[in-house]
Amino acid sequence: MAPVVYIQDIDRYVGQEVTLRGWLYSRTDKGKLQFLQVRDGTGFIQCVVFQKEVPESVFAAATRLTQESSLIVTGIVRQDPRAPGVPGGYELGVTDLQVIQIADEYPIQPKEHGVDFLLDHRHLWIRSRRQWAILRVRATVIRAIRDWLDSHGFINLDTPILTPAACEGTTTLFQTDYFGEPAYLSQSGQLYNEANIYAFGRVYCFGPTFRAEKSKTRRHLTEFWMVEPEIAFCDLEQLMEIEEQLVTYIVQTCLRERARELALLERDTRPLEKVEPPFPRISYDEALELLAQIREETEDENLKELLKIEWGSDFGSPHETELTKRFEKPVFVYGYPTKAKAFYMEPWPGRPEVCKSVDLLAPEGYGEITGGSERISDPDLLIQRLKEWNLPREAFEWYIDLRRYGSVPHSGFGLGVERTVAWICGIDHLREAIPFPRTLKRVYP
Repeated sequence: MAPVVYIQDIDRYVGQEVTLRGWLYSRTDKGKLQFLQVRDGTGFIQCVVFQKEVPESVFAAATRLTQESSLIVTGIVRQDPRAPGVPGGYELGVTDLQVIQIADEYPIQPKEHGVDFLLDHRHLWIRSRRQWAILRVRATVIRAIRDWLDSHGFINLDTPILTPAACEGTTTLFQTDYFGEPAYLSQSGQLYNEANIYAFGRVYCFGPTFRAEKSKTRRHLTEFWMVEPEIAFCDLEQLMEIEEQLVTYIVQTCLRERARELALLERDTRPLEKVEPPFPRISYDEALELLAQIREETEDENLKELLKIEWGSDFGSPHETELTKRFEKPVFVYGYPTKAKAFYMEPWPGRPEVCKSVDLLAPEGYGEITGGSERISDPDLLIQRLKEWNLPREAFEWYIDLRRYGSVPHSGFGLGVERTVAWICGIDHLREAIPFPRTLKRVYP
């Protein structure tokens, strides 16, 4: 009896008879030859059915297969450099075929479909080669994040999804009723992680976060996944070192383990190969100077207008894109204006209008992939900030308590999974970097 194997392991069975279980991705009819592209979740392989080499019933079954029909196919593994697939260079000479189900006419055909159509059929679109490759890279990104953090003394502690107060800003909250009281879907687990560091030192949370941003840009989703490490006895400089080590590990792991998927996506990996410490670091003030220089040099009047910015404003996508074009690696921009960032960030010594914040911008125009800061450790300053930001003190009493009982300098950051995946895969929109995207106008399927 032929062993049941996965396509990703097919190179181990050259010359042997094996059984694959999966779905028909496509079929090419050449009369006495049927070329079946079969996928099983781990890869794609060409299965060749030659009329003279199989029983009549097997050949007849092959000819009536429709796209996405489920099947069990047995055959001899052959090595052929011309054979398409992932992994490529192997095909199956079919000896037997069992049809599990003949699929109805498949709505997604090998032609151009509109984005809305594809998103309406996202439950089927994820079966395509491109989406399959992207989501496998995503899985590797998530595993690499956990592997690096777990092996560097961080402990994963889950934080609440339902929270009583804002973390990043009151204008982007999803409110819900919590037994008669207002509660909000979490924007971040950071505040709870700050409590956790006093018990464990180095921690991280990893899960979905929610922002009710009315944004239609390619860089925004209303529900996305974020990892948030938090570290006791850590200043801004140490934080940047941790970030560049983690991001480097993620990228290098994907290059090593997902080369086939990146090739299928036609991703030019040469820029990714340059991602290694140290990353360049510029201040917010230096970034403004660089943007002014870019405005002077460009003859594109539209770009000149897009790059207008006054001191005190946070960067938008055009600013981040143009800044990163000047660097081959991810670049740290640190020391943002206090009023442009969240309430909990430590002020810069001697410059209260600037905070100890840092964003990491990915090259090739992909923009911010991490945002972090050194946190305020003084309870009186934190109370002052809550007043300045018009935040209700009663909702943050527990958070102030953390500064009353053994406060220490501490820092943390958040890394967005979808933005990181989009950058590594070289794709244009975050909607492809998550299985079922949630955007301003979409909550189906």
